[in-house]
Formats: sequence, structure tokens, C-alpha cells
Amino acid sequence: MSNKIKKVLISVTDKKGIVDFARELKGFDVEILSTGGTAAQLREAGIDVTDVSDYTGFPEMMDGRLKTLHPKIHGGLLALRNNEGHVKSALEHGIDMIDMVVINLYRFEDTVGKEECTLEDAVENIDIGGPTMLRAAAKNHRFVSVVTDPENYPKIIEEMNETGGMISEATNFALATKTFQLTARYDGAISNYLGTIEKDGETKKFPDTFSMQFDKAQDLRYGENPHQDAVFYREKNAPISSISSAKQLHGKELSYNNIMDSDAAWQMACGFDLPTAVIMKHSNPCGAATSDGNLKDAYIKAMETDPVSAFGGIVSFNRSVDMETAQELAKTFLEVIIAPGFDKDAFDILTAKKNVRLLEIPAPSGTQSADLDFRRVAGGLLIQERDPGRDDIMKADVVTKKTPTKEEYQALDFAWRAVKNVKSNAIVFATKDQLVGVGAGQMSRVDSVHIAKMKANLPTQGTVLASDAFFPFRDGVDMAAEAGVTAIVQPGGSIRDEEAIKAADEHGIAMIFTGRRHFRH
Repeated sequence: MSNKIKKVLISVTDKKGIVDFARELKGFDVEILSTGGTAAQLREAGIDVTDVSDYTGFPEMMDGRLKTLHPKIHGGLLALRNNEGHVKSALEHGIDMIDMVVINLYRFEDTVGKEECTLEDAVENIDIGGPTMLRAAAKNHRFVSVVTDPENYPKIIEEMNETGGMISEATNFALATKTFQLTARYDGAISNYLGTIEKDGETKKFPDTFSMQFDKAQDLRYGENPHQDAVFYREKNAPISSISSAKQLHGKELSYNNIMDSDAAWQMACGFDLPTAVIMKHSNPCGAATSDGNLKDAYIKAMETDPVSAFGGIVSFNRSVDMETAQELAKTFLEVIIAPGFDKDAFDILTAKKNVRLLEIPAPSGTQSADLDFRRVAGGLLIQERDPGRDDIMKADVVTKKTPTKEEYQALDFAWRAVKNVKSNAIVFATKDQLVGVGAGQMSRVDSVHIAKMKANLPTQGTVLASDAFFPFRDGVDMAAEAGVTAIVQPGGSIRDEEAIKAADEHGIAMIFTGRRHFRH
């Protein structure tokens, strides 16, 4: 079943493309009802419209709060065209059928996103008439087309051209589904915002209830294991520089594990300022390096950390990949390569490998807002702020007799940026520009030190050590000294700090406390 479009109500906040759309609708001899600024803009463009207030016989009032909440509007949207009682009631009360509504809502999310937004500003930007009309039209989608997104305008006109001014029920159903998704997100945003307001006008960081909406990005072949079904959803208004914004340029379909590891690799690479290469395996780095020179050097050094584990890994860069770097990449089997871009020669080299996935993600521009981190548990959801990990290493407290040298400070800075990306308990050995050894996910910290030393493919003599949380015992410091570590960075804060400091002094190791830990579970 299809419905002929004869009468359309247009009332939009986002006026992108609305004049052209209305003009196209007029070509089908459609009557247009409109309100306020939308009506004024259409008239200025020479498009004949009828004010809703003239149609209802009831003026807009209360600063525009009351204009579309009227039986002649909602009766025209809700009436079932195949129900004799509905049609009879409409005729008796002079209610015309409205066949399409074109509506988008007050910009509530944009308004509350402004630093200067007050509660009064927020409340004034809660749309009432818009969601009411949208829900009414979407409920009656068998007979009413509801258009909320300017991106849909061309498709609507294309279908009307093909059908002589009609819209199919299938199209209406898809539009209605999109509408309820919009109103759900809109109401969720209002609930989230108002839920942070305390009685005294103060605000709290997290609301009493939390709502969020994600768009389906793609089905996945399976989850972590073949017997698990999986899908990838993209966050609404996701950061531009994130795995959810990645553009796949080449290669096989991404798997669940690919996406997890790619996200970890990209976040780590973006944590460094110099040209950086990161190699990730099972959400832990097995290689990372920076270079003052070129990206190729950074990648070669990153591979030196643990070339065995790097096989089949995920590689991420914070600079565009050039031809020389691509030639090095082509020497090893890799699952995914991520970068802000790929030079043409580099792209040609890498796409010669059929299965490797190439992901392009826009580089971070300026300081990205700290978004939220989610972790599902049985029956609940954990939410926290993301850990940016941008600690100024020069502000850390020197707690030992020895103060780090300039080069050691550089190495400590590199190690501290790296260790926050390693699963806890986390230990890394590093130089000023290269990850040397990684100990991840152990139940005791000394075991992580042992593994980092054991896995090191490069000499540990003269390296520094970073620990994501404090050393509760001196055994880790003693083992670091055996490995040739000259400086250590850790958060501090243990009741046994003095034991670790004493051990460092005995070994002539410099130790600094940042005052902030970086657990990653």
C-alpha cells in the first residue's frame, strides 16, 4: 500500500535543503503547512505556504510554545484512512488528512553542550510539539510519511517521481523506525542532562539513570570466538579521531578482535607527539617507538621490541604511511595497519597483500574532549571517564637521592605514556624512544617485572622502568636493578613506599612518583 502525498506539514530547526525540498514537493501540487521561521524562509523563496495558525484558526502563543498542539493537526496525522469512524469524525470537525510531516527538533544536545548553558536555556530547548507530531505520524506510518533527516530529501523526491507522488508503506515504515530512534535519543539526552541537576542547582557528573544510543555499523563474522555472534555499533556523535570513524580502504572484513586491538593500538599511537609506531597484540603493545626522523625508523624500532609477537599483529601510526615505511610493513604478516593516511605509493605496495586491512582514521586535532568508557558486567554497566594519561613527568616528585638525568626523564616520559596502555599489573622497560620489554596482566607485580625482562629482545642495561601502580615490595626494584634499570617511574602511595625507595637508593636508581596510577583491566 502507498499513500498519495497531498498535504505536508514542514517545521524544521535544521533548514539545510528545506527550500529545494519544498519546491520539489510543490511540483506534485502539494499543499504545505508551516510555522514560524520555516514558513518565513519558504515564502522568501517564493514558495506558497499556509500558516498552521491560519489552518487551525488558533494563533501561535506563549512565545511559540503553543502552535501545533491542536486536534486539526494531530487528527490529521493519527486518523486511519481505512477506518470509517475516523474518517467520519475528521469530516465532522473539518480535519484534513496530513500525509507527510517534515520535522527536526530543537537543538537540545547542542545547547547543553555549551559551557555557558543554564538550566533555563536547556529547558527552553526541550521540543514539545515536534516530538509529539513525529510520534503521531510515525505511529500512523501506514498512511503518513515522517521525514526527520535532510539526507532523506533526495530519496523521497526520487520515489515520488517514480510513483507519481506516492510513498510506499515500506519506505514509511523505515522512516517511522528512524523517527522513534531519534525521539528515543532526544528523550535520553534530556533525561541524562536533567538527571545531573541537584535540588540546589549544583550539578553532578553522572545522572541517576543513563541512556545512550548507538548506530549499527556492521555485522561481524563472530565475536571473540566462533561460537559467539557479534555486531559493531557506532556511538552517536563519536569522536572524529576514533576506531568508530575509521574508513576501511582495503582487506578482509574486520573481526571483533580486530576492532578491539585496533582501538587499543590507535589510542596508544595518539598518546605520543613525535612520529610513532605501535604494534598491538591481544590489546597489549608488543612494540612501540618514536623517531625524530621518519616513520620508517619508528616502525623498525617498534619491531625490534618483540618481532615474534609482532607476527599477525595490529600496527598503528600517528602519521601518514609513506612508501619506505610500507616496504618495511610488507615484510611481515600483519592483520591491520592503521594511519591518518597512506601515500599513493604506500597504498599500492600494501594493497598487493590481499587480506591485510588498511584503516584510515583522522588524526586528532587539538585536545579531544574526554569521553566515557563503558564496561558491561552481568546485570549492570560500569561507566567511567577515559584515562587521558597526559601526566607531566617533569612535575613528578623525585623521592630518591639520585635525580634522573635529562635523557632519563625523556625515557621515563616515553615509558609512562606506554605503560598506561598495558594490561595491569603492568611493567615496561624503555629507552627515550623505544619499548624494550613488556610485562602484562600478572597477578603479582614482580612477575610482571620478570616477564618484561624475560621478553626483552633488546638489552635492558641502561633502560628505565615504568609501573602502572605502586611497588608494594622491594623485590621488583631489586629485579629491575639486576636488569640494569637506571630510573623508575611509578605512582607512589603504598604504605611500603620507603622500602622501595630504600632499595632504589641502594642500587643507585633514580625514582619518581607521579601521584597518579593508570590501571587498565
